[in-house]
Amino acid sequence: MKVDITVPPVGESVTEATVAQIIKQSGEVVQKDDEILELETDKVNQVVHAPESGLLTLSVSVDQKVGIGEILGSIDTDKASSEQPASKQKQQDKKPPEKTDIATSSPQKDTSSGSKARISEEEALKQLNKPQIEPTKPQASAPSTNKATSSNQPKIPSSEGQKRKRMSGLRKTIAQRLVEVKNQTAMLTTFNEVDMTKVMQIRTKQKDAFEKKHGVKLGFLSFFVTACSAALEAFPDVNAFIDGDEIVYNEHHNIGIAVSTDKGLMVPTLRGCEGLSFAEIESTIGGYAQKAREGKISIDDLQGGTFTITNGGVFGSLLSTPILNPPQSAILGMHKIQKRPIVVDDKIEIRPMMYLALSYDHRIIDGKEAVGFLVHIKESLEDPSRLLLEF
Repeated sequence: MKVDITVPPVGESVTEATVAQIIKQSGEVVQKDDEILELETDKVNQVVHAPESGLLTLSVSVDQKVGIGEILGSIDTDKASSEQPASKQKQQDKKPPEKTDIATSSPQKDTSSGSKARISEEEALKQLNKPQIEPTKPQASAPSTNKATSSNQPKIPSSEGQKRKRMSGLRKTIAQRLVEVKNQTAMLTTFNEVDMTKVMQIRTKQKDAFEKKHGVKLGFLSFFVTACSAALEAFPDVNAFIDGDEIVYNEHHNIGIAVSTDKGLMVPTLRGCEGLSFAEIESTIGGYAQKAREGKISIDDLQGGTFTITNGGVFGSLLSTPILNPPQSAILGMHKIQKRPIVVDDKIEIRPMMYLALSYDHRIIDGKEAVGFLVHIKESLEDPSRLLLEF
């Protein structure tokens, strides 16, 4: 019996996809749930798995455009036990494990290997908080100056020692959205530094008992999420966004956690952080990390964020200016913890310090509010007992 392989739905507004990679070749015997090929859209990369075991026949090629529901090939289940042809030997070169970096237990670099995560950075830039707007195609007679990837721009002649690779639809969308953020917001960044001494002392003292009780490790990120939630309560404009000529205020603190993978950047969302315990925060983050390693992050996991935290410290960054995740109005950048001499009670001491950066949309958030928000986070982390009280 032959079983058809079809293009699965990959999002409400997605009507077509491009065959980005063929993982299994026609003529190979595959097992049920084996990865067959990878599809690429302007929103997400998705792998198509074998619906049954049998002899694979594909009717598509790399770079071919296909519609949702279109037949990609078939599997002959009557030949499930057939000997695999010699052509499979060409597929035996294994790729090195890919990495997933997420700010879970330490701002230092913490990577995990596993299956490819197939949600890209474009998802972090196209949160589905509001209706999607499809990018306008540039007219041939009037090249757009606002798009980073206009087809009307003249190509630079190739020189010796260069090679070219087709830019994926995802990368094109990323380039366009990054330029749109710069052009459509009045983005500024304010900086501060936080003494991590007390947070590190609490974590060192309680991490074993915490893990034994809750089954998850106590990381730094749960402190930051809780501190940000308290600051969002005190400064509601930071948890709002502009829609036309209106300001939309979010009642809940849905904090996105930027996760970097070899495939790209994604921002899964912790919903209702104002009511989450440390254990719930760590458990949810751990679940997202597992999904990222297995390539199972869904669009539902990525939508609905009202504020974002990103941790450049996992890569060793000491200071940076994070870019906004539209339509959100602010994003907090964490960085590497580094021991530095500071003045404490008129004495010079060596303390573990971290620079914090808050990028914000100045159209909705004034400088006073931005600085106040960042100072609120700093004070909560330097005196964690404040998180137990209402300030």
